[in-house]
Amino acid sequence: MKRTGMFRAIDELGRVVLPKEIRKSLHLAEKDKLEIMVDGERIILQPIRTKCMICSSQEDVKEIEGVTICRACAETMAARYQGAK
Repeated sequence: MKRTGMFRAIDELGRVVLPKEIRKSLHLAEKDKLEIMVDGERIILQPIRTKCMICSSQEDVKEIEGVTICRACAETMAARYQGAK
């Protein structure tokens, strides 16, 4: 575990702001989800990286009808479906 030397206070609503440098280095964007875990006295925040169920890409991924798929695979499937008619 690497110390950053950065400190943040918990605000009156229980929120903590992650420093921009950390968000940038971990490629975190607004609305990204973090899993919150507790290990003894430690609070661990871990990014939830959603992957395409077909190709494992993490780029441009969405959940559709309970299936996680990237745009590229969705477009490939749509093209193949259109060609199958």
